[in-house]
Amino acid sequence: MEEFKFCAECGEKIAKNAAVCPKCGCSTAPAAAPNIIINNSNQNQASVAGAMVPGSQMKNKWVALILEICFGALGAHKFYEGKVGLGILYLFTFGLFGIGCFIDFWTLLFKPNPYYVL
Repeated sequence: MEEFKFCAECGEKIAKNAAVCPKCGCSTAPAAAPNIIINNSNQNQASVAGAMVPGSQMKNKWVALILEICFGALGAHKFYEGKVGLGILYLFTFGLFGIGCFIDFWTLLFKPNPYYVL
């Protein structure tokens, strides 16, 4: 039984000791490893997740959480964050019918302190 291999270029079945593929003419010798240059000169200074974005404001998590607990249905925490439109929406819908207040409580609870708001 004749041993065989496959050409790396065209996939043709060729004899195991063949030096050149009869179909495509490519050498069947193993290719040398390509020269790999690693240029890892990362100068990134952002080391904190949720780092400050230009134009954002730093807010205290605990102040927002207290406002949310006491006056969440009135949107006080949204006004504190500077999100006036959402604050008015919360004011007229009683905190998005309570669902928004519930979600905001858990969201604020797990935010880092301080957190940044655009």
